[in-house]
Amino acid sequence: MAIQLFTPNFRVEECLEQIRECLEKGWTGLGFKTNEIEEQWKIYTGLANAHFLSSATVGLHLALDIFKKELQWQDEDEVISTPLTFVSTNHAIKYAGLKPVFADVDEFLCLCPKSVEKLITAKTKAVMFVGIGGNTGQYDAIKKLCDEHGLKLILDAAHMAGTRLRGQHAGHDADAVVYSFQAVKNLPTADSGMICFKEPEYDAIARKLSWLGINKDTYARTAGKGAYKWRYDVEEVGFKYHGNSIMAGMALVGLKYLDRDNAYRRQLAKWYVAALGDAKNVSIIPDGIDCESSHHLLQIRVADRDGLLQKLNENEIYPGVHYADNTEYKPYLQDGALCPNARKASNEIISLPMHMGVTQTDVNHIASLICAITQ
Repeated sequence: MAIQLFTPNFRVEECLEQIRECLEKGWTGLGFKTNEIEEQWKIYTGLANAHFLSSATVGLHLALDIFKKELQWQDEDEVISTPLTFVSTNHAIKYAGLKPVFADVDEFLCLCPKSVEKLITAKTKAVMFVGIGGNTGQYDAIKKLCDEHGLKLILDAAHMAGTRLRGQHAGHDADAVVYSFQAVKNLPTADSGMICFKEPEYDAIARKLSWLGINKDTYARTAGKGAYKWRYDVEEVGFKYHGNSIMAGMALVGLKYLDRDNAYRRQLAKWYVAALGDAKNVSIIPDGIDCESSHHLLQIRVADRDGLLQKLNENEIYPGVHYADNTEYKPYLQDGALCPNARKASNEIISLPMHMGVTQTDVNHIASLICAITQ
């Protein structure tokens, strides 16, 4: 039987109950379940603010757009980011009219503090830290740099639902944290996300901007009491970025099981580490300092990555690659020598199957094939 990289684990009947409630009440949009998932997410993470959105990508754009306007950043001011990420991270910087400046990665595949420090100039306004695979890397060192230089820290936590750093949910001290609840993430819906600002004033702005700049959403104007207060004001040009109650209902179900599922992912990671322990030509990406990872990914590095992928595919095992170096893409082209670790990693990394349907037997089978192929 084929073993896929990702197979989402939906609790179908519970999700259908949530969706049925939305349909029966005639409220599938913003405000019904979205309010509930926001409150539950704050309780779960301990974060002060949470706003449910249509995706993590729009959350990253919203964070940068708000900081730019409120702090009077200029077009082409710089945001230090990583080239080893999904392109939406860096697209969001461009959406906001800012310039991504690429720092290299470390052994955790996260931003290298020494590389970041060398790139800070008078035009630098923020750092975008990506917790790839659920990993915190050297987050504390990046946070310290941001504090020292007066930079905003945005945590792209697309992979980090449930990740903890020294017992606290990752990003509690970031200026903005953005999560993804896309279909194959640890907390899967069809597509949605959450933005958590440190400061309540930015959360309030996000709520207005994510609903086209309108000062009251439809649910607030109805208040669940039937009387529809049609009048509202449009205070600025915003976006159609808000989440909906169908996705929020699915997220509410997923949240109930998130820690349990992440614990199983960590067990899978332990099995992989043990089974690959004797593989001389394979290295496993570590979790980061003081990190309890969500383990959205378990990544390894091998010299002949494409050859290994081909052989695994021939055995009906379908890993993935996270990610290609963004500086090889047309919008971000630059010499690979500027971020040599990221370019090298991009050519060596493989993400192994990590989902609730993978068993210890599967892990041992995959690992034995990898060992045989790479010896």
